[in-house]
Amino acid sequence: MLIKRTLSFVAAAAVSMSVLAWEPSGKVECLAPADPGGGWDFTCRSVGNVMRELGMVDGSVQTVNMAGAGGGVAFAHTVSKRAEDNKLLVAASTATTTRLAQKQFPGMNADMVTWVGALGADYGIIAVGKDSKYKNLNDLMDAVADDPRSVKFAGGSARGGWDHLKVLIAAKAAGADDLPRIPYLSYNNGGEAMTQVVGGQVDAFTGDISEATGFMESGDLRVLAVLSEERLPGKFGDIPTAKEQGIEALGPNWRGFYMPKGADQAAKEYWVNAVDTLYASEQWKKVMKSNGLIPFHPPADQFDEFVRNQVQDIEKLSREIGLLK
Repeated sequence: MLIKRTLSFVAAAAVSMSVLAWEPSGKVECLAPADPGGGWDFTCRSVGNVMRELGMVDGSVQTVNMAGAGGGVAFAHTVSKRAEDNKLLVAASTATTTRLAQKQFPGMNADMVTWVGALGADYGIIAVGKDSKYKNLNDLMDAVADDPRSVKFAGGSARGGWDHLKVLIAAKAAGADDLPRIPYLSYNNGGEAMTQVVGGQVDAFTGDISEATGFMESGDLRVLAVLSEERLPGKFGDIPTAKEQGIEALGPNWRGFYMPKGADQAAKEYWVNAVDTLYASEQWKKVMKSNGLIPFHPPADQFDEFVRNQVQDIEKLSREIGLLK
């Protein structure tokens, strides 16, 4: 089977063709390490749909939700029970590297899986319910600075995970002290967390733009800031960045996959090439545009190094703000 392989990072692209000796037959599983409704679930379902549309699989791509331990349950399942499975992909993101950096997957590390590739970046947001008294990010962070216990945040990652870190990054940039005292409530996924915010039980949501699209479109959620260098394109262009509000906070969250370390080499090559081809497709570009993903796709021979560098960087950050001893 001829399959395109794009070697692009953010915008540059160079496509080559290769003949692959292995192809998946029958059902392919994509593990989403959370309940339905969050970013990992979005990654599995969206990629599965496009893979079928492009004819990359002759069977189904079944999304299997496996929540627990901020992705640790799925990671352990992959390492211990599916270590040689050629037809298993696992959704991953900056949240995954955060947990690895903070030693939250006991006895496990980034070397125990194969990192397949990234399919875009999802920027962090801080949002409130439509009737919230907080009108912009400065209002919210001023309240946090005055009394760290006065604002409760909800997110889909575990405490100390990437959603939690984004709050602390923003609060630190805004001049808040005593960061560990800021209340953060962990839910199984972003959907649950947003429901609590929309219902008025929690003050603010911390997550990623793709998770919030539905609640934003219904008008139930009001995004105070996106944690990006500049405003996002398309329908998200009206959302102000934290930087333009005077708060130098960035929160990019790549989205992609890892797979079992012990899978056949031919299967690994197939999935790396498949992710390259999917990323270059018009179908995936439409998914990115409609869900606020920005271009992000390290070349296959650099993605593994990128993951390891990110683990090191987040470990350093976690120590700086007191989340890791």
